Amino acid sequence: MKISTRSRYGTRLMLALALVYDKGPVFLKDIARKEDISEKYLSQIIIPLRTQGLVNSFRGAHGGYTLAKKPGEITVREIVEILEGGLTLIDNKQESDSSQPASVSVIRQLWDDTGNNLAESLDSVTLKTLVKRYNDKSAKGAFIYNI
Repeated sequence: MKISTRSRYGTRLMLALALVYDKGPVFLKDIARKEDISEKYLSQIIIPLRTQGLVNSFRGAHGGYTLAKKPGEITVREIVEILEGGLTLIDNKQESDSSQPASVSVIRQLWDDTGNNLAESLDSVTLKTLVKRYNDKSAKGAFIYNI
């Protein structure tokens, strides 16, 4: 199983917005340049995030994008569910019925449990958590040399 680039880039986009939370709107082109992601691709990713109320957009010379909620109120699960259309690992259209072999039910429960564990894991990580991890990682590797 792979998480799509849509979710990976969308999470990076949201982290970039969380890093500058309360500092005003940010242009998508600036995030695209900093993250080395196509601006056109980010402009497609941000639409559902804005539509679902995670991002605010502002027009004009001082416009751009901001988080619509505090970083501690947005989970990675929300981001991924919006961008992926859910977190189900298998197609739920197959209804379980008593005529199916027991192995189908047992394996289906395995995938359901795995999906639930993934959802719980992603739900436990907020953008605030990612900001802290980012800052910790940056602080460890940030040596400034002046010549």
